[in-house]
Amino acid sequence: MEAILLVGGLGTRLRPLTDNTAKPMLNVAGVPLVRHQIERARRAGVEHVVLATSYRAETFAETLGDGTGLGLRIDYAVESEPLGTGGAIRNAAELLESGPDEPVLVLNGDIIDGHDLAAQIEQHRTADADVTLYLTRVDDPRDYGSVPTEGERVVAFREKSPEPISDQVNAGCYVFRRSLLDAIPAGKVVSVERETFPELLDAGRRVLGHVSDAYWRDLGTPESYLQGCVDVVLGRVDAPARPGPPGQRLVLDNAEVHQGATVDGGSFVGSGARIGSQAVVHASVVLDDAIVGEGAQITRSVIGEWATVGAGAVLDGAMVVDGYEVPAGLSPDVGARLS
Repeated sequence: MEAILLVGGLGTRLRPLTDNTAKPMLNVAGVPLVRHQIERARRAGVEHVVLATSYRAETFAETLGDGTGLGLRIDYAVESEPLGTGGAIRNAAELLESGPDEPVLVLNGDIIDGHDLAAQIEQHRTADADVTLYLTRVDDPRDYGSVPTEGERVVAFREKSPEPISDQVNAGCYVFRRSLLDAIPAGKVVSVERETFPELLDAGRRVLGHVSDAYWRDLGTPESYLQGCVDVVLGRVDAPARPGPPGQRLVLDNAEVHQGATVDGGSFVGSGARIGSQAVVHASVVLDDAIVGEGAQITRSVIGEWATVGAGAVLDGAMVVDGYEVPAGLSPDVGARLS
């Protein structure tokens, strides 16, 4: 089976974390987010993945290569200019090899979830569907595509709206009949959410919903990214690419945590990072080669690569960009962006 991963977005809402890094390449519990998606796809039977890239496209191939080390084959479709979700899918479809009636998995690059991917694929095959959408329920669906169903059948698809028609929302994982991907206009800006899905419904195509209440999170904002990282470390979501067992903390082997420091709450400490004596790191992400000084207090914050948090600094909800030096004793407002 084949899959397309949509990883070309600019990650505007995630700035400053994405100033130098493509969103799907952000470190989530020790590996890039895209690695978690690839591993889940592989376990569901995917053998060939096409990455639809654009922003910082070269970093994907540099990190993932041809997929040999990940147990499948990876190709790269690079957009010279943004084509929207549908246009990106059509561009990537040029590298697919499956027949017109074969299922193709399509994944958004900023999602982490725990639904049964193999069950969604099997539902699609058994029903001989044209498209099968993964749907989840949220308390406030206004920021998502609203997708009501009758039984298995999707009966409407309304993109972000102040008056959503259902609490079931598009969760960013689809199984398409291959021929429908080829029918998307080539070389044009197309939105699957605003154009393709509504057009398929209007044409009477067999569009199904795979509804699941499993863990699901869109990592589109710094706060949501942080929570997703914490949840992966704690084991709240199945993350087979996580480089270690779930627990209160995940510290990579060549990181240094002083025996007098406290690291807990689902915190991650990356390669080469150092946590000083009496420091407290709670529900936070400390990326590679960062330094947290003696007695610093870090709560629900992201510390970028090579960044330094001075002794006694107190950070709560902070985002510290790569290489930034937080002065000793600093206590900025909650939610500060330090760059």
